[in-house]
Amino acid sequence: MKTRLAIITLLCVPACCYAQGPKACEELKSEIATKLEAKGVKTYSLDIVGKDQDATDGKVVGTCEGGAKKIVYRKTAAATEPAKEAPKS
Repeated sequence: MKTRLAIITLLCVPACCYAQGPKACEELKSEIATKLEAKGVKTYSLDIVGKDQDATDGKVVGTCEGGAKKIVYRKTAAATEPAKEAPKS
């Protein structure tokens, strides 16, 4: 009896997760951006591209819309600070 209950429980868990459906790309992109910023990452871009598009210059960090699209993380150049003017005498 306990074995049957365990099997039924294990089979229902994935079904519950699947019932939530695929995530919208903008929602997932926002969640990833929040995690990156919490880790102190400042210079990056997250791009939503088609699943067949090449991501050689970045890293795929998520998929959305049921696998139809993917989110690509790319490092960007650090923002340069404006040059300070010399003090006037």
